[in-house]
Amino acid sequence: MNKILYAFVVLAALTSCAESYNIKGTSSVSLLDGSKLYLKTVKAGELTSIDSCEVVHGEFKFAGLLDSVSVVNLFMDDRSLDMPVVLEQGDISIRIDEASQKVAGTPLNEKLYEFKEQHDQLVNRMVELSHRDAQMLLDGIDEATIAEEIGRERAHILGEEDSLVTNFVIENCDNVLGPTVFVMMCTSIPQIEHIMTQATERFKGNPMVQEFYQAATKGEAPAAASEETVGEPTDDEVNKILNGE
Repeated sequence: MNKILYAFVVLAALTSCAESYNIKGTSSVSLLDGSKLYLKTVKAGELTSIDSCEVVHGEFKFAGLLDSVSVVNLFMDDRSLDMPVVLEQGDISIRIDEASQKVAGTPLNEKLYEFKEQHDQLVNRMVELSHRDAQMLLDGIDEATIAEEIGRERAHILGEEDSLVTNFVIENCDNVLGPTVFVMMCTSIPQIEHIMTQATERFKGNPMVQEFYQAATKGEAPAAASEETVGEPTDDEVNKILNGE
């Protein structure tokens, strides 16, 4: 009996010492109420769910033990909510509103979402620039003049984005944020090569970084790399702007 009791005490002590994450979320989006949310990550090339919960009256919770710090994504069923979450020790808060999404409460999540906010501002500036481009065209301004003015401002915004992403990756080489942003947001070979020359050996040895770098230098970079970059609008997007959409 004493041996069994001792075993339980030891197990409880080991469990209490293990690192864990605790996520509390709130949502004002009615569509989410009653739905199931998942934390998913890529394992062995496949999207895998590592935790799930239900949204009840605008609130939800995740909790679990940590094998290592990692970046996961929040899903509603099979639909990504475009919300990366760093699973790290501590109390993590998630807020989902119609106009904004935020993860906070722990150091790496705070750092990631500060960066994300700055990047979103650049995306918004690029969208505003596209609207201005379309409006100038409607106002009858010469296309060459429009191309010169808009092109100059677009190049400036793209330069800001390049610096923002590059500096963030280099500053976070030795935590999970650097490799994640590198793979998701770096698209040009000069930018990729520059980061690799400045990066630490730990960063260069990361399997995800190595796979991406090899693919990028062979012209086979994964499509995910360009999903969130500030890009030039397509013809369809310009037509929608002209049509007031």
